[in-house]
This record gives sequence, structure tokens and C-alpha cells, in this order.
Amino acid sequence: MASSLIANAIQVNFDSVLGFPDNERMVNMFKALESTGLRGFLGCPSVLYEQSLEQFFDTAYLRENEIISAVLGKFVGISEEQFAGVFELPMTGLTDMTEVSKDLVYDARSIFPKSGEPVKTSCKKRKMKYEFRFLNDILAMSVTVKAGSFDAVTHERFLLTAIHFGLKINWSKILFDILKEMVTKSSKQA
Repeated sequence: MASSLIANAIQVNFDSVLGFPDNERMVNMFKALESTGLRGFLGCPSVLYEQSLEQFFDTAYLRENEIISAVLGKFVGISEEQFAGVFELPMTGLTDMTEVSKDLVYDARSIFPKSGEPVKTSCKKRKMKYEFRFLNDILAMSVTVKAGSFDAVTHERFLLTAIHFGLKINWSKILFDILKEMVTKSSKQA
């Protein structure tokens, strides 16, 4: 399970993409993504630690609000605060994407599509402008662990809206909850 997540993850080299010449919309999208506080998380090269990550998920379990695991023969406990500190994630802001203003969601329905025509929140990715397709892929492969459900797709669109409009997002809570869900799934498979 862990190896498939690692293989499908996207790491972002912000220094490189922020220097894209002649593509202001793409640079602006990455600046918006960087301003959310995800730079440390998305820039972390997991391929260097693939075996340790696999071992982490193979031995991980959840106790209260802490993930306990053994890596290289040593037990580690990870709390949400430690997780946030390591990746320099913000611990304040939205945690429930339904809190995004309906006005912003309505505005985003006209900003994201290539055609400029308002689309549904669950629209097909191919109908989006290229920079938003790319942001959607980053969210789908590196931030949210999606199983293709409508809820996950809708959640990504709300995240797109929040990032585009510069809303504060509590990435620590969102990502740690996803990590806890991954640990719970991996312990059930064992």
C-alpha cells in the first residue's frame, strides 16, 4: 500500500516552477499554492526514504490522537503538532471545506473552466484551465488520498477554491487526519 502511494505522489520543486518564463498564470497558481504553507510538505522527496516509509506503514497503528510505528527498530510516536512542525504546516484556518463561502464557490465556477462558462463543482478535469488541472493533480496525488468518490472530487474542488482565493487552510489537521486514515487502512490490511 505505501509503495503505491509513494509512486503516485507528486513532489514540487517550487524554486524551479516559480521561475517559469512566459507562463504568468502557472506561476501565479504555484505562488497561491506556496502561500498556503504546503511548500515543505510538497517539496519533501519521499523516494529517498521509500523503504522506511513502507516499514512505517507496515507497523503503524493509531493510539488516541498519535500514530505509533517502528522504523529501523525504533518506536516513534507522531502527534499532529510534531507533524505540523516538521513540515512547517499552518495549524489554523479552515478544516471543513463546506465553510468556503458560496459566493467564492460560484466565482470559482467561472474562473477554473477553459470555456469561461460556469461549471458544476464536480466537473471533469479536462474542462479546467491547465494551471488548475495541474493544481487538481497535485491535490489529488499528494494531498488528498482519493478513491474516486464524488466526495473526494468535490473536496478537491473546494480546496482549489480556497487556495485560489487565498483562504487560510489548517493543513496540519487535514493532512494528519488523512495520515491517520492511511494508518488505519494499512493496519486493517495487515
